[in-house]
Amino acid sequence: MPETLGVSGRVLTLPNALSALRLLGVPLFVWAILTHRDGLALIILTLSGITDYLDGKIARKFGLVSRVGQLLDPIADRLYIVSTLLCLAWREIIPWWVVIVLFAREAFMAVVVLIAKKHGWNGLPVHFVGKAATFNLLYAFPLLLLADGDGAVAAAAQPIAWGFAWWGIVLYWVAGILYAVQLRLLVAEPATA
Repeated sequence: MPETLGVSGRVLTLPNALSALRLLGVPLFVWAILTHRDGLALIILTLSGITDYLDGKIARKFGLVSRVGQLLDPIADRLYIVSTLLCLAWREIIPWWVVIVLFAREAFMAVVVLIAKKHGWNGLPVHFVGKAATFNLLYAFPLLLLADGDGAVAAAAQPIAWGFAWWGIVLYWVAGILYAVQLRLLVAEPATA
């Protein structure tokens, strides 16, 4: 079985279907968390993390990497991160400064992407650190929700949740800086050639 066959224009693939399902889960998640249906919100977040892992793995392993998938996957990631951050802060499960720090990174990346487009690049190659940051954040969120409350489960989930959250926050910024450095090297490359 091929590891990668390049990027295709195919739309109807299993990885794209998983990404589309993740997108459809965002409004359901927001409704569940804002109406204090924490069990349902926890299930949706967990399934989002699992399908995020699976769509990329399946796409690479079976040569199903597509332009649509390259668009859907990061959009789904960002929507889950943004909606989860806002909902958790609204419910006072996380402090608002976490939202500000992560949104500042998104603003920083928007500038990096704009500069990349100005120089003719539609995007930068995905870096492992960026994937690791997203992984940590997508696993921190359900654990933070689980840690909200009393009892042994909440007490046990709290340090693990914040461990994932801190790693996610730090790696999110490290990835942003790496993307900026990567762009700087790409912009400088034609001048040195």
